[in-house]
Amino acid sequence: MPENEWTSWIKELQNLSQCALAYCKDKYDIERFERIREISAEMAAKISDHPLEEIKAAFCAGTGYQTPKLDTRSAVFRNGKILLVQETNGRWALPGGWVDYAQTIRTNAAKEVLEEAGMTVEPVRVIALFDHNRRNGTFYPSNICSAFVLCRFISGEFRPNLETIDCKFFGPDELPEQLAVEKSNREQIKMCFRASQEENWQPIFD
Repeated sequence: MPENEWTSWIKELQNLSQCALAYCKDKYDIERFERIREISAEMAAKISDHPLEEIKAAFCAGTGYQTPKLDTRSAVFRNGKILLVQETNGRWALPGGWVDYAQTIRTNAAKEVLEEAGMTVEPVRVIALFDHNRRNGTFYPSNICSAFVLCRFISGEFRPNLETIDCKFFGPDELPEQLAVEKSNREQIKMCFRASQEENWQPIFD
């Protein structure tokens, strides 16, 4: 779903109810806030093409005070070209994913490239920290902070895995048409090219 006034209200209802459930003790209040969270899921299902149970699994499974999720996207360059991985649906993206337990932005950026492309890289610097829902045109129940990380290629080549079916290095004018824009869009990939060419690049952040 695109980010708009309705999805903003839905997210706020979900956030307020989850935070309240983390702290309230009264059983009647708990019942009320659980219902508010259910209503937010029902509203989301009404304006999306996802079934209610799928929406509820995303909206109503979290506990504790709600904070943004953290995602990394690795910009790996070799001979002036950037690495993209091809997902099982045929679309292309910068390698990346959720920052796993016990990982940091640096270690996760390297880990995702190894898992999705079979390549060893060295993270060099942060390019940008973006609010995903603002920048990528898709709606998620909680906000996502996407960290774009410039990485130096060390060694390796593609190996079969569960997440991707291929990887290639592309020049700035060779980017494929079919991009997984909810993960890394054309503007963000072009930004990574600029960052790779500017020694004193200043990270962009929302």
